[in-house]
Amino acid sequence: MPDYGHRLRFAANLIPSAQDASEVVALARVAERAGLDLVTFQDHPYQPAFLDTWTLLSYVAAATSTVRLAGNVHPIPLRPPAVLAQAAASLDILSGGRLELALGAGGLWDAIAGMGGPRRTPREAVDALDEAIQIIRAAWDTRTGDTMRLPGRHYRVDGLRRGPAPSHDIGIWLGAYRPRMLRLVGRAADGWLPSLTRLRDPGQLAEGNAVIDEAAAAAGRSPHGILRLLNLGGPAPAEQLAELALTHGTSVFTMVTRSSYEIERFATELAPAVRDLVAAERRA
Repeated sequence: MPDYGHRLRFAANLIPSAQDASEVVALARVAERAGLDLVTFQDHPYQPAFLDTWTLLSYVAAATSTVRLAGNVHPIPLRPPAVLAQAAASLDILSGGRLELALGAGGLWDAIAGMGGPRRTPREAVDALDEAIQIIRAAWDTRTGDTMRLPGRHYRVDGLRRGPAPSHDIGIWLGAYRPRMLRLVGRAADGWLPSLTRLRDPGQLAEGNAVIDEAAAAAGRSPHGILRLLNLGGPAPAEQLAELALTHGTSVFTMVTRSSYEIERFATELAPAVRDLVAAERRA
């Protein structure tokens, strides 16, 4: 019964449709009022029917006051890491420490190349994301006055001035499935954010956790410091979510939705039921 020591949290994952822009913002407000912990927005810059996610995050941050916010996930080939670090820290400061940073290595390479981004092999994509995380963390670390230099293969900074520092320790979560990406989670990230619909079966969560835990230990990190999140395709029974929490240590459940009714039910009915089931089983 894995327990990584994180409290159960529940989130809405919203589709940033430009056609329904006001509705997207309204749903974020509904999620906050209902008591959800987090609102995320899919980030597909190459999708012309979608709002730009960073612009939307900023707008929603100004329209809310307590709910935490994140992209789900930002494709690093189209989000230069030094610029992304400054944007994330700035929004975290402006929102009162409510931003988290979820990143992906990329995958839809035709679409990415169509926007002028690089076309990378799977190995290159993981290596580039590794370099990006190093740059982002260094840019946030203002404890020293020195500049940063990273002669990376994919990202090169030479004299990067650090800052601003975020308002809180922003978590870096990775959407990851294959072993090299999972090892990167264990070595360098703060959370693992897969999607249930992309897993061949729930048992893949156990396999992923094992790889992450081993990589974390090898890097001198505690596996308990790494958050285990999960994107759900839609509403799910409380019993299923409790089983995922108990069997795989999942502590953040993010539901894709376009419905205020689903958001309210998720927050006021399913979330308390899952917490009760998990608590009862762990007391037994």
